Amino acid sequence: MSVKKDPGVWQGFKAFLMRGNVVDLAVAVVIGAAFTNIVNSIVKGIINPLVGAIGTQSLDNYSSCLKDPCRVSADGTVKSGVPIMWGSVLGATLSFLITAAVVYFLMVLPMSKYLARQAARKAAREGTREVVEVTELEVLKEIRDALVAQRAAGHDER
Repeated sequence: MSVKKDPGVWQGFKAFLMRGNVVDLAVAVVIGAAFTNIVNSIVKGIINPLVGAIGTQSLDNYSSCLKDPCRVSADGTVKSGVPIMWGSVLGATLSFLITAAVVYFLMVLPMSKYLARQAARKAAREGTREVVEVTELEVLKEIRDALVAQRAAGHDER
């Protein structure tokens, strides 16, 4: 009697890691982490100075107070009151929108256009292949019909 051996945990883990989606996800996470620095630099170097032209240099300084008096220390701890730090939420939202826009316009849109062109080329190649096959088939049918007609004419003369 033979006992069927289940694949070990190591083999299952190895199979999991070798799936294409896992590798793609790992690459995306690494690129996303590196891309975060670029987005943060854009927000700190461009967005914050533009906002600073209207008010303060950092969006984190924008807040409202629900319960007076609001006092927040330099390290961010609340000493008194109930402050709502809506400026940091606005900064995070801007960072997200910039990241999403850059990813869409620089990665997703060009890749989808490239894949659409590849699909169109493949469809065109297969379409011409079908036309060639149909044309060859039609020519062969015409040759067959001509040979049949020729044989019939040859039998009628005898």
